Amino acid sequence: MTGKRNQNLKWDKLDNTAQIFPVIVREGMSNVYRVSLTLTEEIDGEILHTALEKVLPYFDVFKCSMRMGFFWYYFEENKRPVPPVKKEYTYPCMYINPYSNNHYLFKLTYYKKRINLEVFHALTDGNGAITFLKEITYQYIRLKHPELKLRDSLASETSLDKTDSYLSNYKKKQKKTYTTKRSILIKGERLPVNQFAILHGMMPIADIKAAAKSHGLTINEYIVGVYTWAIYQRYLRGKVSDKPIVTSVPVNLRPYFGSDTNKNFFVVVSSIFEPQKEEYTFEEVLAIVAESLEKQITKENLEKLFSYNVSNEMNILLRAFPLFLKKIAMKQVFNASAKANTTTVTNLGIMKTTDPYTDYIEKFQAILPMSKGQNMKMTVISYKETLALTFSSWIKESEIQKIFFRKLTEEGIRATVETNGVFYE
Repeated sequence: MTGKRNQNLKWDKLDNTAQIFPVIVREGMSNVYRVSLTLTEEIDGEILHTALEKVLPYFDVFKCSMRMGFFWYYFEENKRPVPPVKKEYTYPCMYINPYSNNHYLFKLTYYKKRINLEVFHALTDGNGAITFLKEITYQYIRLKHPELKLRDSLASETSLDKTDSYLSNYKKKQKKTYTTKRSILIKGERLPVNQFAILHGMMPIADIKAAAKSHGLTINEYIVGVYTWAIYQRYLRGKVSDKPIVTSVPVNLRPYFGSDTNKNFFVVVSSIFEPQKEEYTFEEVLAIVAESLEKQITKENLEKLFSYNVSNEMNILLRAFPLFLKKIAMKQVFNASAKANTTTVTNLGIMKTTDPYTDYIEKFQAILPMSKGQNMKMTVISYKETLALTFSSWIKESEIQKIFFRKLTEEGIRATVETNGVFYE
């Protein structure tokens, strides 16, 4: 990731959120997430490789390598061959070594009918990755099925925008609006190095929508609430605690600020449940979680959150410090905040695809990597009539997941569960 910049190659700055990821990355904390989709037929690896070769040139956000400058990391155009497309051979979300990946910061793999796109978070967030994955898939279907006689072009709704929307939308001189109080952490016996436990739950959107509505909640509030309830039952069992259960909830900023960028553009809010009495009911936990999220997910507050971070980046004195000093400071800030979050829930929303490709795509799924202080996370993604919910974990115990799905069943939600087998090894 180091070296002098070739003046003949295009280069670009990392967005505000991206700057932390190369600073904290290491083998045990990859900052690599996965988005995937499952087709109705087995994947042909050679055709998938060709599809990537055809699509990648359109996406500058992915067609780059990362280098280290004197003041900041930066992206440089990567003219090497595309990274090799391989049949899946490792656990999800493993560290991407750029030197063995043609200096790219993403990987494309496949397994049976599933296409996996794994992305180093400095490149983009889940929304940007989904856009790229869909275009690769559309191209694959065109190549695999020439009889469809489809036009060989990007979908009309696909954006190639690479604006840094943090910079174009931030307001100056914002104050810090969040605290870093220590939270309850999910602990347990760790899985072996580079082993990763995955549990997928598939359920009808109608079922979970009805359950959420019965409590007067959105689907997102409901899922975070049930997850908080499961952690509460597993760790506190009705006891008072001065440490809260804090769930980080990334919020896509694009709809709030009219952005269509393929770069990172999200901010994290926190659902905070602090048991100040004994024996909270399920309904009480849901209500506290929902109120916590409702107060924070407003355009005004979201703007304050990312503007504070950007204003630090724009500070003339801080900008003058060399990168090695910035890295020390950024690591200290990250380490201080790492123990302030119990877990993360990322909801990527409802996936939409273009006809006739829709007939060939069965489902979408997503997986988050672990990070310091967080041994378990969850993703939510919906497609057609089904919501896919995925737990990722690097501890052997699965009691929280069991409590979570038992509660969904009690609430009338029909869920089917599958795992990658790690819990049973």
